[in-house]
Amino acid sequence: MVKLMPRLEDHTWSCSCTARGRHKSPVGGTAARLAAKVSKMLSSSVSSSPLALVGHGAQNPSNANTANGSSSSVNLSRDLVHRSLVLFVVGAFMALVLNLLQIQRNVTLFPEEVISTIFSSAWWVPPCCGTAAAVVGLLYPCIDSHLGEPHKFKREWASVMRCIAVFVGINHASAKLDFANNIQLSLTLAALSLGLWWTFDRSRSGLGLGITIAFVATLITQFLVYNGVYQYTSPDFLYIRSWLPCIFFSGGVTVGNIGRQLAMDIPEKPHND
Repeated sequence: MVKLMPRLEDHTWSCSCTARGRHKSPVGGTAARLAAKVSKMLSSSVSSSPLALVGHGAQNPSNANTANGSSSSVNLSRDLVHRSLVLFVVGAFMALVLNLLQIQRNVTLFPEEVISTIFSSAWWVPPCCGTAAAVVGLLYPCIDSHLGEPHKFKREWASVMRCIAVFVGINHASAKLDFANNIQLSLTLAALSLGLWWTFDRSRSGLGLGITIAFVATLITQFLVYNGVYQYTSPDFLYIRSWLPCIFFSGGVTVGNIGRQLAMDIPEKPHND
């Protein structure tokens, strides 16, 4: 019988191809894993680069707006406290000086233990007047802003100082001038108070606030005198003198001018588009 010989190509090529396939598969898998690691490293380095961070910040402007808003609110609160302190000190000082003038002219009468103090005035007068001055001085520019009518008439410190001098003169006249009766003095002081408003204010909000302040302060004074805290000599308007509302009106206009000038010294906040 003829013995069939195996074909050479069956053994040779089949072994060669099988061996080549076994060696090629691990090399291909290693290269794929290496390429994946390199691409991951490149993507992480690009995302953490400064340019990428800048681009991310530019795409999210809300962070910058939030920072600007918080800083502006802090500055506004600081300025509000500063203005309040200045107005409080001015009001307390003017109350001491003007009240001392009224006491020396025997217009107002306090108990003996009050007059014997170092300031010849009750302890509650400076803090109460200082607080009232702070409230009024902050209220004037707030009302102007609410009405949309910023007050620009004679907005300079020289004009404010002249207004203060006129107010002190009106208060001094109430204690120094002698008229036949209090009605004539009241009419004279009313004309001077309106002249102060016309010279240094001329705003509807200033006139309305001045009248409101005069009315409220007169009611409070009537209540204090009624309860015996202090008293006025020769009262002709219930328990007080009829010219006292004129003093309150001119004082409100004066403190309002100071508050407006302090508010105008604030730099305007830039608007972010």
